[in-house]
Amino acid sequence: MRLALSPVLDLGCGPGRHTVALSRLGLVALGVDSSAAAVAAARAHGAAVTHRSVFDRLPSEGRWGTALLLDGNVGIGGDPVRLFRRVRELLRPGGRALVEVEGPGVASERLSVCAELDDAETEWFPWARVGVEGVRDVARPTGLCPVAAWSDGGRWFARLDAR
Repeated sequence: MRLALSPVLDLGCGPGRHTVALSRLGLVALGVDSSAAAVAAARAHGAAVTHRSVFDRLPSEGRWGTALLLDGNVGIGGDPVRLFRRVRELLRPGGRALVEVEGPGVASERLSVCAELDDAETEWFPWARVGVEGVRDVARPTGLCPVAAWSDGGRWFARLDAR
């Protein structure tokens, strides 16, 4: 069973591996990332990608079949309710979000983080994490309805359908 409905918006696509894989399966897919380095890497891998924030105006708003928030990207912006509301705006009615979440026993929380690479550190920025047991509470006020959660390879995922 294919979980992603075309067209697919890969939010925080990084180097574009999901975007490329979906395109190879015949789905229309667009990556979105606010990092110029990530966009360059995604393009080098052959991904269709735009250099924007998820909170910027994006192509085809309200017409996407699937939005991906994988690899920890549920933390974008530090406010998962705001992020889920934005995802709902991007999806068509009946569309879905496929979201990677934290496993059982991990509480949903808002954090401040910085990224470290070699000897360099970024500025601190807002981030969040959502536990599989808390995804329903986060989604409730957003127009997204949790319909399934599962584990694969030690990672946890949730499917949220647009009402």
